[in-house]
Amino acid sequence: MPDRLTLTGVRATGHHGVFDFERADGQEFVVDVVVEIDATAASSGDALDQTVHYGVLAEHIVHDIEHEPVDLIETLAERIAATVLSHRAALRTTVTVHKPGAPITVPFTDVSITIERSRA
Repeated sequence: MPDRLTLTGVRATGHHGVFDFERADGQEFVVDVVVEIDATAASSGDALDQTVHYGVLAEHIVHDIEHEPVDLIETLAERIAATVLSHRAALRTTVTVHKPGAPITVPFTDVSITIERSRA
């Protein structure tokens, strides 16, 4: 059973969406990630380099949100999953991208996509 590192509620402004005003004005995106790792080496040796540094991971997620606009939150989620899996200790990840300000014409609380990806 893998160990799980969870990072919840990473927030940044991105310019993603299919409408011109979304690209121009930007909006907040919120990301949750679960990273499956084997924490045995990190915990037995108290070694940061044997795990995923969650502070660095959070900065990478913010970068993914803030740069290179895409149309779909699905595409953004894929980008973030690839970033998570680029960390050596990451074996598998679950990424949820929330778009609470999505241009939906009826009352709603949130829209999100959740994807699961693993190292090839």
